[in-house]
Amino acid sequence: MAQPDTESSWKLPQTRVDPLLWGLVPLLAGLALVAVGSPSTWLTLTVAGLAMGMMLFMIASGLTLVFGLMDVLNFGHGVFIATGAFIATTVLGPTGFGAPGGWLLAPQWHLQIAAVMVAILVAMAATGILGLVFERLFVRPVYGQHLKQILITMGGMIVIEELIKSIWGTQQIPLPLPEALRGAFIFGDAAIERFRLLAVLIGLIVLAVLMVILGRTKIGLLVRAGVEDREMVESLGYPVRRLFIGVFVAGSALAGLGGVLWGMYQQTITPQIGAQVNVLIFIVIIIGGLGSIMGSFVAALLVGLMGNYTGFLAPKLALFSNIALMVAILIWRPEGLRPVTKIR
Repeated sequence: MAQPDTESSWKLPQTRVDPLLWGLVPLLAGLALVAVGSPSTWLTLTVAGLAMGMMLFMIASGLTLVFGLMDVLNFGHGVFIATGAFIATTVLGPTGFGAPGGWLLAPQWHLQIAAVMVAILVAMAATGILGLVFERLFVRPVYGQHLKQILITMGGMIVIEELIKSIWGTQQIPLPLPEALRGAFIFGDAAIERFRLLAVLIGLIVLAVLMVILGRTKIGLLVRAGVEDREMVESLGYPVRRLFIGVFVAGSALAGLGGVLWGMYQQTITPQIGAQVNVLIFIVIIIGGLGSIMGSFVAALLVGLMGNYTGFLAPKLALFSNIALMVAILIWRPEGLRPVTKIR
């Protein structure tokens, strides 16, 4: 009798690549090219939109996993964005790398970039720890109770926002770009900002890391199996709850990363910066499909591009454009671009 292949028996079914999913971004970009008319203007808008989309993806990727895996409606996710941004102001401010003689003001570009990377790592570590505390204090008592989750996580966000105000104050704080990330590369008549290119690069790295972890490691296999049948995985002796808490912490750290980049994108931050981005995050998650990393990635790019294109072509409709995009996608696919179980 043939022996079962133990390795393959652990593998979950792979989902087919959906050409329609991957065709949405080029389709939107192509329609915008026709509407804008000028290729150089279109290129500038497209890169800016992709950069914004990448930042939204980094913020939303952790939250969509928390939704899909832990069944937790965390409406306080914005607090991790704000905390990451404010931690960056401390690391890069006058008492940190932004002090006279510090790396941020050094003439060497690599020291300036290193200062930003250190700020990102510190912010991710701090927001990861905050996520662990947030899960223990606010989320764990209300597992499986969606209405209470909404109320208590929003309450937790308000409490931590007040703590941020008590530490950093209520006024706007500048988070300027280092000299190495200012300015733009000129391609003909198109201007591509350096910081936006960095945001695109970091976003692609985050996507690649998430896909490798979820698709090529035992931890990712257990996460995906936990989505399919949590009780079965627990019966095999794996601590699914502990694993999902790790997902919550990782999602909080990713929000901190996104908060640093979003704050540098805005160049000024307030304690409400996370709440201001929350609407866009939830639009991304709803469009992408709860629990889907790839769905959130495509959705974030669509939201970033739509906002930029509409802001240029019809500024008065810019705020409404992403809601209209969400409605159109949900009419087409009510569960979002990819359903919850198709985590890849």
